[in-house]
Amino acid sequence: MELTETFEWQGRRISWGKAGAGPAVVFCHGTPFSSAVWRPFAEALAADFTVYLWDMPGYGRSSKNPGQTTDFGTQARTFEALLTHWGLERPHVVAHDFGGAVSLHALLFGEVDYASLLLVDVVAIPPSGSPFFKFVQAHPDVLAELPEYIHAAIVRTYIQGASHRGLRADELDELVAPWLGDEGQPAFYRQIADYDETYLVDNEKRLGTIEIPVRILWGTDDAWIPADIGRRLHELIPDATLSLVENAGHLMQYDAPVALADAVRAWLTHLGT
Repeated sequence: MELTETFEWQGRRISWGKAGAGPAVVFCHGTPFSSAVWRPFAEALAADFTVYLWDMPGYGRSSKNPGQTTDFGTQARTFEALLTHWGLERPHVVAHDFGGAVSLHALLFGEVDYASLLLVDVVAIPPSGSPFFKFVQAHPDVLAELPEYIHAAIVRTYIQGASHRGLRADELDELVAPWLGDEGQPAFYRQIADYDETYLVDNEKRLGTIEIPVRILWGTDDAWIPADIGRRLHELIPDATLSLVENAGHLMQYDAPVALADAVRAWLTHLGT
């Protein structure tokens, strides 16, 4: 499934793709990833659902324009505009990492509604941000000027650390590629510099108002966001359900793909779509 379409919004170009037929399911990726993490899952569901993939502005194949913010609020407004462009009123939303905060912010503060929300190892509530994140936020311009081979080594090591089992070379190459070159390298550090935990604080205050079905999946071996965060998120969202997936790190899509695919399909089937 390729991102063959584009949507222009406020000077940004968002790449997206659509496949299948049936109830709408929209996948939201996180940082520093892209829709590539969800592609096999979307393809598997396309026989029974209309699936949508998109790269957030500043990520993947979407535009990475200097001077344009990539914070949670901007991404949430982009998501709202994209849902309107697609003509979707109540899609099912499946989100990972940063995509959790984005989809939650659009739901809690925007003018959108979902049929359901499935959250996978998400950035959603404080605290967040690794020591690496905090270092980059203090030195974004300096790091953007690193020699390319050093930058590439940093990004590869960083992304590899999101997987518990370890990414294959081809998997890692695909996730790293958007962050290389004259456009990708500065964009990598900009998106970290734009990271603003204030949005997570705001989201947390409203989680108790959520009325749609919410399912939370968390890897027991997530080294980026501990499972205790998932447990606390579960307590904050009324009637949400939580399952911990054994031997999975932050990139459950690669560590436990069968368990994740089964959980996504079971969730959507359970809702009677």
